[in-house]
Amino acid sequence: MPKVLLINGSPHPHGCTFVALDEVRKTLEQEGIETEMIHVGHLAVRGCTACRGCWEHDGCIFTDDPVNETARKFEEADGLIVGSPVYYASPNGTLIAFLDRLFQSSHFSKHMKVGASVVSCRRGGNTASFDVLNKYFTISGMPLASSTYWNQIHGCTPEEARRDLEGLQVMRNLGRNMAFLIRAIAAQKEKEGLPPVERKDFTSFMDVKE
Repeated sequence: MPKVLLINGSPHPHGCTFVALDEVRKTLEQEGIETEMIHVGHLAVRGCTACRGCWEHDGCIFTDDPVNETARKFEEADGLIVGSPVYYASPNGTLIAFLDRLFQSSHFSKHMKVGASVVSCRRGGNTASFDVLNKYFTISGMPLASSTYWNQIHGCTPEEARRDLEGLQVMRNLGRNMAFLIRAIAAQKEKEGLPPVERKDFTSFMDVKE
């Protein structure tokens, strides 16, 4: 059975971000997709230090949070959804630190795993946060699942978020679209394989002398 991993980057385990993620989760399960939600927004997560220790060890050398455990689940999953509240027109800093290390230290291929992000806010900053989160997927060869509007929900409380009927509708459409993409990619992979990936060229300009 296909599986999607959902990461809740809010400090509040059942806040507005959870309302959005849970709506997607329920839709995915109705579509026959297994799900697992991981809450990381309440943790003390250090950022990546660019030590490159992950190239010498199996995963990130910092083991006081669930980055490595999540990486193992991510490797087995067919899709990843990350959710965050909006703080100063940006995702939660804890989630950014977590994703930096998750994507940097996990060296398995993420090619053609389906990605999506959702954001919650009171009013503004949602599209800027949405853009930041999507870059983790687009740099990793992960197709983005889209919906009928930006993947956002509005409200200061979970009760208010549940009153955002259009936002909840967007989450359900996202879940259905993501399930379709996962099945379509799996069918094409079985039929003809995945598209090849070139890795031989690396632009750095380190040989340029001023």
